[in-house]
Amino acid sequence: MKKLTIGAALAVVALAMGAGLYAQQPGFKRIEVQDRDLSIPGRHAVQARAEFDPGGAIGRHTHPGEELSVVLEGTLVLEVDGQPARTLKAGESFFVPAGVVHAGKNPGTGKAVVLATYIVEKGKPVATMVK
Repeated sequence: MKKLTIGAALAVVALAMGAGLYAQQPGFKRIEVQDRDLSIPGRHAVQARAEFDPGGAIGRHTHPGEELSVVLEGTLVLEVDGQPARTLKAGESFFVPAGVVHAGKNPGTGKAVVLATYIVEKGKPVATMVK
């Protein structure tokens, strides 16, 4: 019983710390680089390095703010609701408006790496998966 209580407490702490953003899917991982308060009340900037193994993907999700990203390495297929899928290569950037459903996949044979910057509402998960 004691182990169950400790495990439950750790799960609550992990969720409170935003583990929802960093819940990993096979072939994909997101590593926080920095999280900074902004001069805009109620907002913060989060930067993360997203790494996609060959064939790796992040499913459909949203953010409670804007995403500005650049592909650092490899190729990424970006699917944004209401737009045709786009293939982006290293050096190309993209923007996703707040609340817009989108997904990404690495169609290549090597790793794809994206540097993502999120300007999002404080107190909300940076990413929310959508079914």
